[in-house]
Amino acid sequence: MKRYLITFKVLFVIIAVISILAAQAQEGVAVSKAPARMTITLAALGDGPVPEVNRDDVTVNQGKEPLRVTGWEPARGDRAGLDLFILIDDACDKSLGSQLDELRTFITAQPPTTSVGVGYMRNATVQIAQNFTTDHTLAAKALRLPAGSVGAFGSPYLSAVSLMKGWPQHANRRALVLVTDGIDRARRGTRPRGLSTNPDVNSTSTVGQRTGTIIYGIYAPGVGHLHRNFWEATNGQNDIARLAEETGGQSFFLGLQAPVSFRPYLDDVQKMLDNQYVLTLEARRGGSEGLRPVSISTKVPGVELIAANSVWVGAGQ
Repeated sequence: MKRYLITFKVLFVIIAVISILAAQAQEGVAVSKAPARMTITLAALGDGPVPEVNRDDVTVNQGKEPLRVTGWEPARGDRAGLDLFILIDDACDKSLGSQLDELRTFITAQPPTTSVGVGYMRNATVQIAQNFTTDHTLAAKALRLPAGSVGAFGSPYLSAVSLMKGWPQHANRRALVLVTDGIDRARRGTRPRGLSTNPDVNSTSTVGQRTGTIIYGIYAPGVGHLHRNFWEATNGQNDIARLAEETGGQSFFLGLQAPVSFRPYLDDVQKMLDNQYVLTLEARRGGSEGLRPVSISTKVPGVELIAANSVWVGAGQ
């Protein structure tokens, strides 16, 4: 009996030591922080103006752990810089031509601090019609009718990834307006029926969140029989909506029909771009660099904080 009691005491000591070491290791990981940066959009919950939100009003959590907010600056003045790219699917029907003047008006109305680029999606790549420029008239002139052809390998998601990976690296905010029906024609026949998760949407969302690119989707019908296929068309809209939501943007559509006008959508996009803040914080590091899910909120009434699902955090040393 005495021998069993001694054995029990030894096991108890061993378990206690292991627990202490594990707690110390976990604490060491928790205190390892890395700076991170996000663009946050403020939206009024109602028809009134957007309420003012100060840094002390913002709460950021990584899991259950609150994170320290180190900066909360309105995207104005020396922080107003914005790279805005208009990316149009060449598989769109040529009826999109009736919306080009509204897109031109949207581009030319941008403030001097916004650089605008224009391009067309085709064969999973991007044909650059106009590189980023602050000459908004020049950018507006680059708009043309879509080719009205699906191409050999049409994927709006792979095209968006190609563009974002080649985006210039600087401190400007990044916004991408996708004009497309969202149908991934390159994946046609390779995704089993009933599977709603498109791996190309996943990778596009990851690149968007990693690079801090906010994606806005505007639905425009494509050509060919797929846009008349209810399953393909609704999946396309759902994929674009998910992509916009996960990157902190918004998607716009009116059922499966062509919108009468892009103007209300573009007005909403402009309002969101005009009400953004640059958030800097200290995020918890992991064993390697990657996206870390975060939640951002405020107790200020009448306002919503819209942000990407995750923030990119570099690896520890």
